[in-house]
Amino acid sequence: MHKTAIVTGGSSGIGLAAAKALHGAGCVVYEFSRRKEGAPFVRHMQVDVTDVTAVEAAVKEVVAKEGRIDILVSNAGFGISGAAEFTDGADSKKLMDVNLFGMAHVCNAVIPLMREAGGGKIVCTSSVAAAAPIPFQTWYSVSKAAVNAYVCALANELRPFHIQVCAVMPGDIRTGFTAAREKSAAGDEIYGGRIARSVAKMEQDEQNGMSADKAGSYIARIALKRKVKPLYAIGFSYKLICFLLQVLPCRLKNYLIGKLYAG
Repeated sequence: MHKTAIVTGGSSGIGLAAAKALHGAGCVVYEFSRRKEGAPFVRHMQVDVTDVTAVEAAVKEVVAKEGRIDILVSNAGFGISGAAEFTDGADSKKLMDVNLFGMAHVCNAVIPLMREAGGGKIVCTSSVAAAAPIPFQTWYSVSKAAVNAYVCALANELRPFHIQVCAVMPGDIRTGFTAAREKSAAGDEIYGGRIARSVAKMEQDEQNGMSADKAGSYIARIALKRKVKPLYAIGFSYKLICFLLQVLPCRLKNYLIGKLYAG
């Protein structure tokens, strides 16, 4: 029997690559995004994850057609950059509404259905920025740290129902995410040009990073595993970085991140 998967933010980048890999593994893939059209190998639905009513209606439609939802890849998200003190509250709230609360909306819609079916898999896209908070991308880092906390707590809540929950933390990935980042240079003269230098460094690293196909294939493999652990980093170097960030003293860890991205 085929598995039914929903991928949010699956019309481009990592989400599209994950949807493609799940389709290649024999899954029927539904893709939720705000775009009007999706890839030919997915069943596209125009859904804004911040709209609870739209999310619930779309999930019910998937179940009406397929009978169950086996996998959720909650991937929809975006980034903003700039100095924390100059970031407008509306911008940081919009980021959290998509990256965290939008994720929760979709999870909340599928959990009762998975519980009734006797199990399921929820994979949320986080970031290495959750473990390594990046200066001048403060709110993006906050949103992904919150995703990790949400996932770890939710995994314990849902364990008795055989619903497994995990987060995958990509590092630098070559996608349209870089160009789509909402950047603000407000206050850069006060910060001595450090905002622009930090974001330029990050964007250079992203453009030299892992391909979206590789990251998406990794996420699909995790989604299809029999058992998962709470958190995964993609690639040996990022696994090592996350390990070191766990064991290094906080003061040293933050100093090293600052030297890299706040100089």
